[in-house]
Amino acid sequence: MRRISRITVAGAATASLALALSACGGTSTSSGSSESKEGKGLAIAYDVGGKGDQSFNDAAYAGLEKAKKEFGYETADVEPTDGETDADKEQRLASLAKQGYNPVVGVGYAYASAVKAAAEKFPDTTFGIVDDATVEAKNVADLVFSEEQASYLAGVAAAKSTKTDVVGFVGGVDIPLIHKFRAGFEQGVKDTDPKVKVISQFLTQTAEEGGFSSPDKGKSAAEGQIEKKADVVYAAAGLSGQGVIEAAAANKVWAIGVDSDQYKQEALAKYKDSILTSAMKDVAKAVYNLAKSVEDGKPATGIVKGDLKTGEVSLSNSNPKFADDAELQKAIETAKEKIISGEIEVKSS
Repeated sequence: MRRISRITVAGAATASLALALSACGGTSTSSGSSESKEGKGLAIAYDVGGKGDQSFNDAAYAGLEKAKKEFGYETADVEPTDGETDADKEQRLASLAKQGYNPVVGVGYAYASAVKAAAEKFPDTTFGIVDDATVEAKNVADLVFSEEQASYLAGVAAAKSTKTDVVGFVGGVDIPLIHKFRAGFEQGVKDTDPKVKVISQFLTQTAEEGGFSSPDKGKSAAEGQIEKKADVVYAAAGLSGQGVIEAAAANKVWAIGVDSDQYKQEALAKYKDSILTSAMKDVAKAVYNLAKSVEDGKPATGIVKGDLKTGEVSLSNSNPKFADDAELQKAIETAKEKIISGEIEVKSS
């Protein structure tokens, strides 16, 4: 079903709006094939780290690419800028909505106030926000995940794989969202082998300090944990996680990736043999599903949650050494079944 809200914007208006977008973050637009439908569809505004983080933002872009291919419409993806304010984010989302994009998705909890404000101004546009459940509006979908469940399985994998009985966790920023990753990981480790020690740390107190966008900070933190005998290090740190993976590879220990299947990421190819697995959340699927709901004329709203039961959080099996370890896989599958059944309740803090 086609959406009435898809319109062709006049050239002058498009030019002025493009200038507005460029003032608050770079943007790229891409249309479908020569046979594409008229009008505009999904637009996403990236979180810190932007496109190319091999993790969270790139997963959202994968969802956009799938929607563009399937629905044949024009899409847009917009980069953040350093030191931007909530007002800048709101302007970015409002500009996309005004141009006719629908839905418009803010990738990351930092967009909460901007999504709320933009949604009030454009009630006929569906907005989405990834990793935040605080925005309550009739035209907003809160796309959230049970990250602690995948992190629990990562903890099982770490506890079964360590030879030193010391493993590490590196969180990008000291916030409740990343506390979920740490809590699940630590619980998974301890439930599997109580004698394994977990060293946990956060890179920064705020995102503005670079906790999600500084591979050098991630590398330094991982090196410190490796010096303390950690031989498996799990990073929930966005782009900073690349530094953790680099340090693990250099020291011949295991890294556990996050959000996307980092074993398959081209930018990390030279380190992939050191990536044991990745605790994934299917941001791509969530973004695509929101676009499909709008395309079908039944926009999703409210809290839309992905977990182990829905298959939207999981562990990757791309590394053959991980996939072919029968004992390890059995332990993970057992834990997964107990979480889904409710026998294991995973802590989120």
